[in-house]
Amino acid sequence: MRVVFFGSGSFGLPTLERLVGDAERYMVPLVVSQPDRPAGRGRKLKPTPVAQWAGEHGLARLAPGAVNDPQVVSKVRSSRPEALVVIAFGQKIGPSLLDGVLAVNLHGSLLPAYRGAAPIQRAMMDGCTATGLSVITLAPRMDAGDILAAESTAIRPDETAGELHDRLALLGPALVARVLDEHRCGTLQRRHQDDSLATSAPRLRKEEGTTTFDMAASRVRARIHGLTPWPGCRVLLDGAPVRLLRVRDHPEEASGAAPGTVLDNLHLVCAPGAIEVIEIQSEGGRAMTLDAYRRGRPFEPGMRASPVTSGIS
Repeated sequence: MRVVFFGSGSFGLPTLERLVGDAERYMVPLVVSQPDRPAGRGRKLKPTPVAQWAGEHGLARLAPGAVNDPQVVSKVRSSRPEALVVIAFGQKIGPSLLDGVLAVNLHGSLLPAYRGAAPIQRAMMDGCTATGLSVITLAPRMDAGDILAAESTAIRPDETAGELHDRLALLGPALVARVLDEHRCGTLQRRHQDDSLATSAPRLRKEEGTTTFDMAASRVRARIHGLTPWPGCRVLLDGAPVRLLRVRDHPEEASGAAPGTVLDNLHLVCAPGAIEVIEIQSEGGRAMTLDAYRRGRPFEPGMRASPVTSGIS
């Protein structure tokens, strides 16, 4: 099966690797990605993870600023695709590309829940205990296509959004391959999404990168992990900015102290419960355990952690 791959972010890399590596079943005549973007302190142009991988493996590539431009459409059509696979691409693909070909998208949620750009982070921040992947057809409305396949997985209480992102990415290849194979065999089934159950997952903003402690410990933990690695959960510890990277919740712990207070056991008070800081990062420093952090900086009983209300960078 001739498959044109549309992708930019690292979420789609395992699936692209699977398609290219299984030469007996698939051929990838073209990879379409976003244009190179300035990155790093020097702001040098850098290809997307997908474009870089494709270049390293000798695949034909396009990186158009406008994917629906007639010249781009003509180049894609000339590769004679039998299917389009779209994963974290970043542009809306129009009817001129979709006409007459199976086009599927791998999305990081169990649709119709969490339609949008940040489904993994939002599910975690909301305290969900499970999420998953959906393979859907492309549709005019964002993430509203028919469901072709889905797979669920538990959200582990100790993992961050970045770790869940990578774990879901590794589950993607088998699910996408199953859809392509069923299409080839004529057994592919479609299921319409129930729009009444749809929820949204808008792109994260830097301003969201903090937390209060006046909620249950499990929700504080979920928010901190959902904000890691980006934009990060920045709080003020007696006025000094730090990032909480990984924590453990203790829902039954009670103290009577104000939310955010550091207890004698170094847990932070929530309402109810408390959280134990596992990994922390000082402003401009590196991630480290709490023990390592305390060798050079204060984190003592009676101190107070509070949300950052402005100036998040």
